[in-house]
Amino acid sequence: MPLDQIHAGAFNEFRVDSPREVASLLRQLVDGSIALNLNASDGHVVSATLWTTDAERGSIGLAVDPTDPALAPLLESDEAVAVGYLDSVKLQFDIQDPVLVRGVNASVLSCRYPRELYRFQRRNAFRVRPLLRTSPVARLRHTQIAEMQLALRVLDISIGGCALFLPDDLPPLQPGVELNQVQVELDADTLLRVNLRLQHVTSLGPDAKGVRLGCEFVRADPPTLRALQRYIDQTQKRGKLLSLG
Repeated sequence: MPLDQIHAGAFNEFRVDSPREVASLLRQLVDGSIALNLNASDGHVVSATLWTTDAERGSIGLAVDPTDPALAPLLESDEAVAVGYLDSVKLQFDIQDPVLVRGVNASVLSCRYPRELYRFQRRNAFRVRPLLRTSPVARLRHTQIAEMQLALRVLDISIGGCALFLPDDLPPLQPGVELNQVQVELDADTLLRVNLRLQHVTSLGPDAKGVRLGCEFVRADPPTLRALQRYIDQTQKRGKLLSLG
């Protein structure tokens, strides 16, 4: 969501403008090497991590790949927004006056220090883990290898998005990509055809043998949302019955 829409006032309750809180949240992004998506107004997305912050000098540094073809359009964009996730919280702030600084070992996007950011719950709807006996999967094409069909296990799902498991032996997917015409088979009665946007990739630990793909639904139509809500309600009810039994 562009911040010019937020500034209209509807999302004031989510604004964080206390210097101490802003610094604390930015520090968490740095310490956790949290993946960020830098979203330009024309739709280009650059993957980055927050490397340094300097409130006194009024600047931040974002580590980026200088060969990323989306970087040049981002630098020329009228406005850009950084989006990242801390557990169940979505953080968003403006990218202002970006300048690419090339170094020997790394390239850094130097930007103005954000004096405010916005903090949202990642999903405001109930999220469920599918029951093990249903073995739900999402079937899609790999974004970089068109002939490769993937069948990824659905880890959890809500009305706003889902998490998929990508095994280590499959080629990686990059945050920011859109996964089109995904077929999500939740159970015998619930088959969804949706587009997903990959928001972040999270490690599940050395023993997991794979990563978690956090995705959001892109313009899901009303029939799809109704079917999904029914599935969520039924799964929640079944889970409660199993816990009582």
